Amino acid sequence: MNRHTIQILVWAAFSILLTCCVGVGSKPAGQAGGSNARVVNVPAFDADSAYSYVAGQVAFGPRVPNSEAHRECGDYLVQQLKRFGAQVDEQCDVVDAFDGTPLQMRNIIGSFQLGNRKRLLLCAHWDCRPWADNDPDEKNHHTPVNGANDGASGVGVLLEVARQIQQQQPALGVDIIFFDVEDYGVPQFMNELSSEGSWCLGSQYWARTPHVTDYNARFAILLDMVGGKGATFYKEGFSEEYASAIVDKVWGKAHAAGYGNYFPKQRGGYVTDDHLPINRIARIPCIDIIPMMTDSELSSFGDTWHTVNDNMEHIDRSTLKAVGQTLLEVIYNEE
Repeated sequence: MNRHTIQILVWAAFSILLTCCVGVGSKPAGQAGGSNARVVNVPAFDADSAYSYVAGQVAFGPRVPNSEAHRECGDYLVQQLKRFGAQVDEQCDVVDAFDGTPLQMRNIIGSFQLGNRKRLLLCAHWDCRPWADNDPDEKNHHTPVNGANDGASGVGVLLEVARQIQQQQPALGVDIIFFDVEDYGVPQFMNELSSEGSWCLGSQYWARTPHVTDYNARFAILLDMVGGKGATFYKEGFSEEYASAIVDKVWGKAHAAGYGNYFPKQRGGYVTDDHLPINRIARIPCIDIIPMMTDSELSSFGDTWHTVNDNMEHIDRSTLKAVGQTLLEVIYNEE
């Protein structure tokens, strides 16, 4: 043991003795060292509540545009947002599908703290795929998808977030958008090259004509398929390209909250999703929280993706909790 080490040990012993004499823990949380650090009380995300909102949508049946289930579920979403104190706006119009089919589009927007110019945008799509074109049984390819994970899970998480915001307002204003006609892209059985523009028609519409003139937000987070069992959310490629700092922020909060196993700090693939129009047209940095399943035989999005098995049986409360709590950690730590 050298002399320098002995001096450190003596000073350490003296410091411990001094601490015992003057006492510790006398300063309230967030005031250590005389600083004015902001104390953040982040609500606890209720996975059971989110699960019930997912089930509430699935109960209507496949929410395919132009269907009665679609109309009734849209009314349900508007009612829920209003119940949680949001100012609700709707964008209703007719958009043309890739094959020229006119579709009754309905984007649903819930806003909190309208007077707050500092805003965050949270979004998910609420429509269902008209065809189970990735189902292993070809007989199911023209059957509409129930969309428990692909659509309803992201909306269910955001409805629970809206409920929490009503109870405790964050520092920033929040806009929640449920985009329509996301999942009407070219089906696989047509054996045609799928055009990127045939997907995400609702978010394309909103990005060109937002619900508020000159709308802007600090950043946006898109949720898609966030309720599947065993889900892992790698860093999506376009999210890294357009908003890498937001990716790092969200994944950092996930790890700090104990959900690192759901959010590995590794790069995933590139996904055509609603975040692309928000980045490219609206010019708002937006990331996509979307799963990449490495053990699926049918798709990197999991075995239920675009199949008749996308139902409540495969929705996991633990996954909803991991995503929802991470989202709350981000929202309430912004100032």
